[in-house]
Amino acid sequence: MSAASIGFLLCGVLLNATAQLLLKAGTNAVGHFEFTAENFLPVGMRLALEPHILGGMACYVVSLVVWVLGLSRVPVSVAYPMLSIGYVLNAAAAWYFFGESLTAQKLVGIGFIILGVVLVTRSPA
Repeated sequence: MSAASIGFLLCGVLLNATAQLLLKAGTNAVGHFEFTAENFLPVGMRLALEPHILGGMACYVVSLVVWVLGLSRVPVSVAYPMLSIGYVLNAAAAWYFFGESLTAQKLVGIGFIILGVVLVTRSPA
């Protein structure tokens, strides 16, 4: 795999992970909500105009373009498992930014994810 291929895929993963974190920050800013017939429009507007959510959506759009560039260079059987790196990034960022727990069990799972990604990316095409 070339450096450019890895770069496109990792950029796509980073943008996707960033999108998730921005969406979480946006929902934290809006607060807990329920969609009902009475509040669908007001809650929908609050969500649609929340800057973090708009930023997350923008990250998704750019990540799609970058991901397609990566897929044009790498087999999907190698590229898709690399999305798992996003789980690792999001777990660490959620712990750091949102105070979410990072238990021993989660850390072991993260270790398996990293090992799996390494094995898949190093396997022959």
